[in-house]
Parts: sequence; structure tokens; C-alpha cells
Amino acid sequence: MRFSPEKPRRSGNLRLMPPLDQTVARLAALQKQARQAGAPVVLVQHDGDSGHRLAVGTPGWALRQEIAPGPGEVVVRKKSADSFFETDLAERLDERSITHLVIGGCMSQFCVDTTVRRAVSLGYGVTLIADGHTTGDTATLTFSEIVAHHNETLDGFDAGQATVEIRPAADIAFS
Repeated sequence: MRFSPEKPRRSGNLRLMPPLDQTVARLAALQKQARQAGAPVVLVQHDGDSGHRLAVGTPGWALRQEIAPGPGEVVVRKKSADSFFETDLAERLDERSITHLVIGGCMSQFCVDTTVRRAVSLGYGVTLIADGHTTGDTATLTFSEIVAHHNETLDGFDAGQATVEIRPAADIAFS
């Protein structure tokens, strides 16, 4: 399981919307389910440069308390939208024999989209949590339009045997 919802923040024309709290609540519930099923939980946190809305140590950078890592859980730190780029995420997944990822988080059109596509290209199966990723309104699209677009676009995306399936949080179970 991989997700990285940071705290609300402003940047240019983007403002995370109130549904962030509901998204985080769904992610926290899935995280709890994964733990109870003994499934590994891996979180990814974006380390922004100084002055960036996600600069290390700032409120925007901090992981939400509701999804704080538990004992023995991994937090992978990244510096780009791609959670695999110049990180040890693939190694961390492989050492835990993880072949399928359940992904949610913030910034649907950047971090979520890029990470989902990269995971599939690396051979991981992906379940994207339909109501477990969010973003903010932009100058041209609302957050709900962006989320809906990515859910539709990524559903069935594949590379070889690896594919993306889109499921609402209520339909996801860990075994």
C-alpha cells in the first residue's frame, strides 16, 4: 500500500479542497485494513526544496497524523512526482515480495498519475483507489474533474502483464 497525502497547502492557482479530509479518512481506513491483514504498508513523502510548498520540515511536508507510519513501516522520501525516480522504492517493495500496489494520495495529475504509470511499466500491478486520491482546482479544471479524468484514463492502463484497475475504497480488501 502506498500513499502520500500531505497537509493542505497553496501553490499558484492550486488549492486543495475540503474533500482532502474525506480522502485521508478513506486512506487511513485502508491502511488499518492492510495492517490487520498483515499486508505491508509503504508510505511515500515528497521532500520539496527550500521555499517549495513541500519543503522538508514545513507544515505542507508533514504526513497527516491519521496515516502516520506504524512500527516497522517504511517511508520512502522522494523529490519528484515519480515515487520510483532516484528512490529505493522498488528495492523496498521487492525485498517485501510486493507485486501489487494499492495507490492513493495527493496531486492526482502529478504524483499519483506518474507513480501509477511508472509502477505498471516496472511490472507492478496497481489498484488505484478511485476515491483515495485528490488534488485542487486549477485555472481550467475542478479537482473532481481532474480525479474523474485520471480514474477513467488510468483504468486498464497496462504494460505487459501489469495493469491498473480502479476501485473505490469500499471495494478494496487485503488478504
